[in-house]
Amino acid sequence: MKKIIKLKVFTLLFLLANVISAQSLESKIDAILNKQFKSNETGVSALVAKKGKVVYRKAFGKANLELDVNMTSENVFEVGSITKQFTSVGILMLLEEGKISLEDDITKFIPDYPTHGKKITIHHLLTHTSGIKSYTSMKGFGKVMTLDKSPLEFIDFFKNEPMDFNPGEKYKYNNSGYFLLGYVIEKVSGMSYSKFIKERIFDKIGMKNSYYGNHSEIIKNRASGYSKRGGEFSNAQYISLTLPYAAGSIMSNVDDMLKWQTAVTTDVFVKEATIDKAFKNYTLNNGEKINYGYGWSINEINNVPTIEHGGSIPGYKSMGVFIPSKDVYVIVFSNCGCKSPTNTALEIAALAMGKPKFEKSNTIKLSIEELKKWVGTYEFDNGAVRYITLKGNQLYSKREGSQQEFKIHPTSSTNFSFEDGFISYEFSNKGGEKEAFFKNRINKVKGNWVNKKAPKEKKEIKVAAEILKKYEGAYELQPNFIITVRTRDGKIYAQATGQPEFELYAESDTKFFLKVVKASVEFHKDAKGIVNALTLNQGGRAMKAPKK
Repeated sequence: MKKIIKLKVFTLLFLLANVISAQSLESKIDAILNKQFKSNETGVSALVAKKGKVVYRKAFGKANLELDVNMTSENVFEVGSITKQFTSVGILMLLEEGKISLEDDITKFIPDYPTHGKKITIHHLLTHTSGIKSYTSMKGFGKVMTLDKSPLEFIDFFKNEPMDFNPGEKYKYNNSGYFLLGYVIEKVSGMSYSKFIKERIFDKIGMKNSYYGNHSEIIKNRASGYSKRGGEFSNAQYISLTLPYAAGSIMSNVDDMLKWQTAVTTDVFVKEATIDKAFKNYTLNNGEKINYGYGWSINEINNVPTIEHGGSIPGYKSMGVFIPSKDVYVIVFSNCGCKSPTNTALEIAALAMGKPKFEKSNTIKLSIEELKKWVGTYEFDNGAVRYITLKGNQLYSKREGSQQEFKIHPTSSTNFSFEDGFISYEFSNKGGEKEAFFKNRINKVKGNWVNKKAPKEKKEIKVAAEILKKYEGAYELQPNFIITVRTRDGKIYAQATGQPEFELYAESDTKFFLKVVKASVEFHKDAKGIVNALTLNQGGRAMKAPKK
């Protein structure tokens, strides 16, 4: 009887410990999400699963600001480039059926495609190594982004662009490549891309809340998409979903995405040996790894391998992370282009697998002498130069060419972490020669100390608010690419189309510099003293933008 009682007490304590652990994980994820997403602003939907079981499923914020509708876990989002996963699996299904080869030249499917005498293969398209110009980087894309186009019509839009490099020579993220893969699926299967994805993927595993994107159809629980400029939300810029196509037009919710991830990793669509091709870290012609497979990035979180992908499309951002060794899946959707869930999803994934990211509370105290050991300039194997400086009792890191410096915090006498939590330094001093290893989520690069002084920081000056006010307005750098200048609380900010807002720092009444990148802005006036243009100086180019 005593043994039975002890066993019952042990079981009760074990169950209680699991409940407390689950509550702890839930409250920590709540805190992470609530830090970025406010209850009265655009929202977020997040799901975490371990071994296929949902351990967290919540939504915060608003699905529709105009109607004041709260976000729910059932809400449907445009997933953007996570679409590429579906496209790559579609290609692998056709591969397994013997209908295509990864080494097939794209001219087999599009005979008149200009390859400039180069062999561009399906593999090149899948790995972003084709050298084909990505249509989203073309100046003319803004003029056509609202137009409905058939696949072949839109291929004509970008196919005659000069190639960026020879196939296999470099990795450069490329939406044109996945657009072409969508057309290959149509050509080989005899079905439209949208029908193929619906019938052969969505319907097969019961993804009832997933769609090939469409603005005109009524889609139950669709979350509205937004952007934010100058602190104000607005409805997202319209884009015809015929253009993201196989590179970015799918819509889904967190529940369906778990069904998708589970099906992919349990070999529902193709055999294990075939799906493994999607999760391989491929290389360039010179053998250099690219940290990309077929539709998934190959990364790490705290030295644990991950397969993941994010997505971005006007009004929406998404991030999905799978940790194979822990069988942990995290999917996070945001309905504002202003709130990327990437770092949030990574932080949640690290927490869920029991290896949380660095927190400042884990910092240890070192003496000034211990900190001074690592001050200096380091040249890294990849060509980067980084300066380690000491101000007071705080070490900072700054990369050459950038005005922005970052605090680095000691976790031991030789290891320092950035506040990002996933980037760190490891210093050593062997035989009097100082070395630094810079580690991010993908690479660990060695740097050697060199006798080179850090450049003096640009001195910023104070400019009167009434002068700054005169610079407010929209400046057209290119058609449909605008730099919007605003002022708030005596400070001045610039925001380019589709990019975050950055503060400008004055070095004179008319000249300003950025700290996040090596760039500067100069404002110009006409004969009457009215501001009529600005010049953006970046990357050795001076680009003038007239005021609209």
